[in-house]
Amino acid sequence: MPNLKEIRNRISSVGSTMQITSAMKMVSAAKLKRAQDAVTQMRPYSGKLKEILANLSSSLDLSENAFSHARSEGKTLIVAISSNRGLCGGFNNNVIKAVNNLLAVDFAGEQVELLCLGKKVTDAFRRSEIRVDNSVFGVEDIFADLNFERASIIAEKIMEKFVAKEYKKVVVVYNSFINAATQEVKTDQLLPVIPTVTEGSSTGDYIFEPSKEEIVEELIPKSLKLQLFKDLLDSYASEHGARMTAMHKATDNAKELKRNLTLSYNKARQAAITSEILEIVGGAEALNN
Repeated sequence: MPNLKEIRNRISSVGSTMQITSAMKMVSAAKLKRAQDAVTQMRPYSGKLKEILANLSSSLDLSENAFSHARSEGKTLIVAISSNRGLCGGFNNNVIKAVNNLLAVDFAGEQVELLCLGKKVTDAFRRSEIRVDNSVFGVEDIFADLNFERASIIAEKIMEKFVAKEYKKVVVVYNSFINAATQEVKTDQLLPVIPTVTEGSSTGDYIFEPSKEEIVEELIPKSLKLQLFKDLLDSYASEHGARMTAMHKATDNAKELKRNLTLSYNKARQAAITSEILEIVGGAEALNN
């Protein structure tokens, strides 16, 4: 059994760790609120834009659109989104596993490039031959200042390369935010654009100015920028939700460990006291004899 000093040191160490995890939990909770608000406030606009595109595409042939043209030649770009920091459970590992699965199964034998948005996924594929330097897309660290303008720079570069036929497909792997305790890894196809036709969609008796074709040509690039920005916001909110949950569990585990150590300390101290009493009684009896 460890001596009393060792147990006291462990209790002190666990207490310090518990304070750190508790503070990290509160910080993540505050950041999560802002990130969650950003996601929920953007969803109505995103949903309305998709509805407009669905209504317009239902009566148009988008196969000739530069962003909707499917091709069999070229490379596939995987945009992997992670966090810059750890201590968030399986948040980053889930994205890395999903990317590795795509490389081994879905895109096996194909030419693939990888755009890493987030330090953790960048570190994971640092030595990979397929990794793409973020500087090629105009942004070194997107999460240093996450906003629509910076996301648009990346989206524009991706669209430019797709139109130039460097890529035949672009997919995004990220954590979709469901709630603070639940994140779901998703793989969305960014390019080529797949026309989405909702049930009962109709353009109605509208007069379009300019023409429907021109409106679609204008809306698709905006929709792609918005989609990438949404994925980044989803990932950012999911990160703080995952970290808050992980730190909550870590704090609970630290409390339980501290309780067990305190119990062990009390037992060890009681045993030491009992041993001293027995030694004193034994010595007194020896003197009497």
